[in-house]
Amino acid sequence: MTRASFEAATARADGDAFALAADLRREATTGGLQGLAALWMSAAISQPERLSEIYDRSAEGWRGEAVKAAALAGAPALPEPIPPEFWTAFWALIDTPPGTLGAGGVTQRTAALLGHLSPGMTARVARTALAYPGCAEAAAQGYPAKFTMASLAVCPKVSLGGEFHSLIVDNGFDLEVLDRETLGLADLPAPLDYLNARILQCHDLWHLAAGYQTTGLHEVAISGFQLGQFGHSYSAMFLAMVLTRAAFDRPEAATLLLDTILGGWVHGRESPPLLGVAWEAIWDQPMDAVRAGLGLKPYTSAWPADLFEQLAVAA
Repeated sequence: MTRASFEAATARADGDAFALAADLRREATTGGLQGLAALWMSAAISQPERLSEIYDRSAEGWRGEAVKAAALAGAPALPEPIPPEFWTAFWALIDTPPGTLGAGGVTQRTAALLGHLSPGMTARVARTALAYPGCAEAAAQGYPAKFTMASLAVCPKVSLGGEFHSLIVDNGFDLEVLDRETLGLADLPAPLDYLNARILQCHDLWHLAAGYQTTGLHEVAISGFQLGQFGHSYSAMFLAMVLTRAAFDRPEAATLLLDTILGGWVHGRESPPLLGVAWEAIWDQPMDAVRAGLGLKPYTSAWPADLFEQLAVAA
């Protein structure tokens, strides 16, 4: 499949995610991987209403069992037109050698791709997000106030707040992944104003609570988790890009990536909604108590969390 034919397949969005994933489980072919990547791309940039259907069917085909969560209904809609400038920016990112941008650079370049989509996508993504459990209720709480390092610093070290504080300090992280004011998130239409601000402040917190380490492979996994929780548009774009890069350049990574992404997706779909949790009220609780109270099981995987880092050292 050429890049032009991949673009055409994305625009058509007529593949069968279940069949493609099941076939890839039996034999990882370049054509099959490109076909599935085109479907994931269509959900990210053209048909957000089909995102949960496509990922649920992908997970069932790949894992051999249905997702244990209610299907999310999305109103049928024609694919949104995909502007040519999106593909120009997308392929430029794909062609950037791995490791040259750093984690922050990848985040910024991937987020910038959303600015090249059809203007109609914003309203469609906003409507679709409200179908996810707990999303409407969480957004109704209003634009989220920021967490503070001062409130975390006084928490016991063996508490959620204490572990969160250590994670930020020990790794030199910012309390929010990107600056919400610079991005103008408060000006987005509801519920996207809430959702985008909330994920910036909760991404690293979810790493802790949901059991994802801060490694390269687990960043991919938690993107699947976030997508399963509320159809996060950045995560949809990021995962479609990851699978497309593999489909064109590293098809041998298919098993690793599909295990990881779809494992995170299923974990997100089968976990209770975390968006509206009043985290400040449970900062002082130990992690086991937090998970028990939320009914949250930590992420598990057969792949080493630091596999990418091990491969980089070996290379």
